[in-house]
Amino acid sequence: QVQLVESGGGLVQAGGSLRLSCAASGRTFSRDAMGWFRQAAGKEREFVGRISWVLSTYYADSVKGRFTIFRDNAKNMVYLQMNSLKPEDTAVYYCAAGSLSGWDYWGQGTQVIVSS
Repeated sequence: QVQLVESGGGLVQAGGSLRLSCAASGRTFSRDAMGWFRQAAGKEREFVGRISWVLSTYYADSVKGRFTIFRDNAKNMVYLQMNSLKPEDTAVYYCAAGSLSGWDYWGQGTQVIVSS
């Protein structure tokens, strides 16, 4: 079974930090792009950032300079380090694995709540 499982979400004060983890299993994802998305209540899913298999990264303007994506291919994991969190970052965060054709696998999501 191919699975992506997110963890590390929770409640944090504005200005704080969280690190989200995404554990992949079922096959290696070392040559896939790994992405992070989020969906706030009442809003559509939005792109947060991605990391390619050659470790290039790209971020949405809303998180640029605050969020960083890392990956550990030996552990088949990808991380989203979130710093200087804002209330508008509150959302369910999803990791995804993709190719040139699109995003092929999705995790179940982990909730992040940023309070004032």
